[in-house]
Amino acid sequence: MKGKTLNQESILVVDDEESIRFTFENFLAEEGYEVTTASGYDDGRTKIEEQRFDLIFIDIILDGGKSGIALLEDVKAQAPEAEVIIITGAPTVQTASEALRLGALDYMVKPVRQETLIRATDMALRHRVLRQEKESYQQNLEAIFRSVQDAIITVDEDLTVVESNRAAAEICGIVREDAAGTPLDQIELRCGGACLQTLQKTVADSQRMDVEAVECRTPTRPDQVVSVTATPLMRKNHTPAGGVLVIRNQTRLVELERNLAECRELRRIVGKSNCIREVVSMINTLAGVHTSVLITGESGTGKELVADALHAAGNRGQRNLVKINCAALSEGLLESELFGHVRGAFTGAIKDKVGRFQRADGGTIFLDEIGEMTPRMQLRFLRVLESMEFERVGDSTPIKVDVRVIAATNRNLAEKAAQGEFREDLYFRLKVVEIGMPPLRDRRDDIPLLAHHFLQTFNRKFSKSIQGVSEPVMDLFMSYHWPGNVRQLENVLEHACVLSSGQVITEKDLPADFMPGGGVAPPAGAADRSASARAIREALKQASYNKSKAARLLGISRRTLYRRLEEHHIRT
Repeated sequence: MKGKTLNQESILVVDDEESIRFTFENFLAEEGYEVTTASGYDDGRTKIEEQRFDLIFIDIILDGGKSGIALLEDVKAQAPEAEVIIITGAPTVQTASEALRLGALDYMVKPVRQETLIRATDMALRHRVLRQEKESYQQNLEAIFRSVQDAIITVDEDLTVVESNRAAAEICGIVREDAAGTPLDQIELRCGGACLQTLQKTVADSQRMDVEAVECRTPTRPDQVVSVTATPLMRKNHTPAGGVLVIRNQTRLVELERNLAECRELRRIVGKSNCIREVVSMINTLAGVHTSVLITGESGTGKELVADALHAAGNRGQRNLVKINCAALSEGLLESELFGHVRGAFTGAIKDKVGRFQRADGGTIFLDEIGEMTPRMQLRFLRVLESMEFERVGDSTPIKVDVRVIAATNRNLAEKAAQGEFREDLYFRLKVVEIGMPPLRDRRDDIPLLAHHFLQTFNRKFSKSIQGVSEPVMDLFMSYHWPGNVRQLENVLEHACVLSSGQVITEKDLPADFMPGGGVAPPAGAADRSASARAIREALKQASYNKSKAARLLGISRRTLYRRLEEHHIRT
């Protein structure tokens, strides 16, 4: 016999036969259960209202004109946690099915033997415990499901929506009541179908998939960016049962990363002069504007830094920034690099190649030294700018892209356009907005800041602890004309840091060609050709006629050096 405990189960027996009530009460009490009896419908209903029961036995035929089926309905309405077993002396299929339909757990036929009663009771109470555990688990699961800030969508193997949480409505516009039972491909998705494609592949391959930085625009969140994770659901026999889609709103994180990248790139544009402040202000103004930008300025003024900052500051900062130097490639190679080619398009094209415009889709392309582009490439590039559509070399299939174009030049494009060397329509198409980078000689107040910045960089690079430059060196820096601009200052300080053995850069640490009398660049403001030619010859001599090194000494590009060699008729 079971000993009574504080948690013993409570049982109600409802039957109009006193002998049945007496027998059930004795049998169940012997097992340690707490038993209450009721003689009919009204008595049973009163007991149910007054007390909580774990298990209720109800006779299907009761006195007073009310059946046990009616009391069963009351029990399920008032005490749904209780298990119910129906008792009858005249069983029929109709009453049995009706009782089970209304929520009865079992159906017993009189006379009921003791072992049958105890076995049914034990089974009913175990079932109640399991049901409560399941309900508790389900409630906890639903609470978690509701509270998770990520959108969660489950589908079956046919990609029909089974369940979705509240966050799915906020992030994806998928409302549980409307979406349940609807195939996912019939629901309008704000991400352009990225979620559907990911889930399709996951269910088909039974492999988890993660996709980062998916645009999922809404009327109230036009810049919303999400990450998508799709995980397969499997049956016990390892066959696909569907999938779970988790969508996380990454907009805030992307904004923070973009702001961090913007700050990082803007910090690389060192200076406090008015002209540099104007450049930074222009970058901030153009950050989120999808328009072409032309960056002009002498070699070494930092045009590429401006391009980096423009890309990082805008809403394309998480996408690719693809760069290309138009002066470094021949016309054929430049066309292939920009637009790609198909296998067999020309000799050496052994496989298909994706061009840089296609790689920059959704992001930015930076074309340096745009002024060196040939007339044929200028025409083709103009057409791409106007339509954002192109064909790969050797292919006629158009490819549509969404790319922001930033171009840079150290040439006077207006003058070249007037002379017929550069297409005027392309010039105006590029020059929607122009950012002019000032030469270092026009921003001398920034030289101490730049010197400090470069010294910190080279201290990290060379594991040194140089504190600064001597006063004579700074005086020299402030009076020098810097034909190579910021790049030349950087090269001079790198040379000095490598050679310096102290904590201060002195004149002996500077390059010999930089010191008074040893410079290779023409004097500040000089315009005569002979002075320029002498500077180039001196640079070539000091560089042992290595043109790349001579160009660095002059602070110009190799392409520019070649052009000046031709202009001055200098042969090497």
